[in-house]
Amino acid sequence: MLKTQFADIVGLIKNARTVALKTVNYTLINLYWNIGEYIHNKVKNAEWGQSVVKQLAEFLSRNEHDLKGFSDKNLWRMKQFYESYKDYPKLSTLLREISWTHNLIILSRLKSIEEKEFYLKLCLKEKYSKRELERHISASHYERSIMGNTKLSPVVRVLQNEIETIFKDTYVFEFLNLSEPHSENDLQKNLVLEMRNFILELGKDFLFISEEYKIQVGNSDFYIDLLFYHRGLQCLVAFELKVGKFKPEHLGQLNFYLEALDRDVKKSNENPSIGILLCKDKDNEVVEYALSRSLSPTLVAEYKTQLPDKKLLQRKIHELFK
Repeated sequence: MLKTQFADIVGLIKNARTVALKTVNYTLINLYWNIGEYIHNKVKNAEWGQSVVKQLAEFLSRNEHDLKGFSDKNLWRMKQFYESYKDYPKLSTLLREISWTHNLIILSRLKSIEEKEFYLKLCLKEKYSKRELERHISASHYERSIMGNTKLSPVVRVLQNEIETIFKDTYVFEFLNLSEPHSENDLQKNLVLEMRNFILELGKDFLFISEEYKIQVGNSDFYIDLLFYHRGLQCLVAFELKVGKFKPEHLGQLNFYLEALDRDVKKSNENPSIGILLCKDKDNEVVEYALSRSLSPTLVAEYKTQLPDKKLLQRKIHELFK
C-alpha cells in the first residue's frame, strides 16, 4: 500500500520536472526567436552589420559573465532561425517543443521547408535523441517516404527518461547559468578527469582551460575532451581520448578541431594549435600528435621536445585501463 502511495509521489515529482523542462525550453527557443527577429530587422534596415553583431557578442561576454550561449556565431544562427521560419507560422509550436540543438541540426542539414517540417514533426512524435535525428536524416528518410511511402523502422530504446534526454540540452544549462551535463558515460568521464590531472602534474607549462570545450562550426557544435594552453610553446593543446581501436578518421577529426581553434580561438600572437590523440583498445595504446601543416620544421622540432613523450602517455593510458 505504501509503495503505491510513494509511487504516486514519484509520479508527481517527475511530472513537475517534465513541465519545468518544457517551460524552460519553450522560453529559451522563444528568446532565440526574438533575438533573431531583432537582429534581422536591424540588418534589414542597414543599421547593423557583421561587426556590430560581433561587438554585441563581445559586450555580453565582457559585461554579463553569467550569460552564456551568445557568441557571434550563435547570434547569427538565431537570425537564420527566425528567417527560415518567419513565413511559416504553423511551425511555430513545433519549433518551441524541441531543443535548440535539435533545431540546429534540422536548420543546418535540411534545405527545403518541407523537409524541415517533416523532421520537426518526426522528432517531436518519436522523441528522437540528437544521434537518432542525425541518423534518420543521413538515411534520407524524407526522400524515401516521399518516393515510396515507406514506414520508418521503430527505434528500440528505453523511453522512461525521454523528456530529460531531449531537453537536458547544453544551451538550456547555459541559459540557466548551470554547469553543463557531460554526454560521455561514467568510464569516459573518469578517464578524461584522470588524464587532466596527469597532464597538470607534468609541469607548470600546461594551463588547464576546459573539459568538454565547445567549438562552433557553421550550425553545429563539437566538443574537445580537454583543452590546455602551453606557456612554453605559446599555443593551445587539444587532447582527445578514444576508447577503442585507433582509426585514421580520429586524426581527421582532431585536425578539424585544430582548424576551428586556430580560426576562432587562437590569438594573433600565438602559435598554431596542436592536438594529442590518445587511443586504447584491448591490445595496445596509441598516441599521435596532430600538428599544423603551416609549421616550419624548426617549430615542429621544438613542439616535439616540449610536448609529453609518447611513451610516457602510453604508460599512463595503460595504467588507466588496468
